[in-house]
Amino acid sequence: MNPVTYAFGIVAAILALVAIVELMRRGTLRERHAVWWFIGGVLALVIAVFPQTLTWAAKILGISVPTNLVFFIAIGLLFLVSLQYGAELTRIEEKLRTLAERSAFEEHRIAELERRIYGTGPDQQGAGDEDEAS
Repeated sequence: MNPVTYAFGIVAAILALVAIVELMRRGTLRERHAVWWFIGGVLALVIAVFPQTLTWAAKILGISVPTNLVFFIAIGLLFLVSLQYGAELTRIEEKLRTLAERSAFEEHRIAELERRIYGTGPDQQGAGDEDEAS
């Protein structure tokens, strides 16, 4: 392997890991979302430092071109990240729907209480203003 390519692979893997850790440190990326990215970065670093492991793993799995194994692993990791984000989005949508329903209920309750206390509601307040303007 070319020494420049070897060094580039190691530097790229280390930069990816540093970026993941920095995003976690700043609070931009939470730990539970960083797991698959971190696993991918560690795998990239292992393959960059020991490129023969990729050839060895490809032979064991019966893959003739080791680069195909890299693409397969990358697609698998991206699938898992996507699946995790999809599950998180579903939970957030459910919470948002619940909060919207609760907010609508509270708005209705406040309007009803205002109507009972003041004898007017949001609909009737605008009608009184029109009479004064006439």
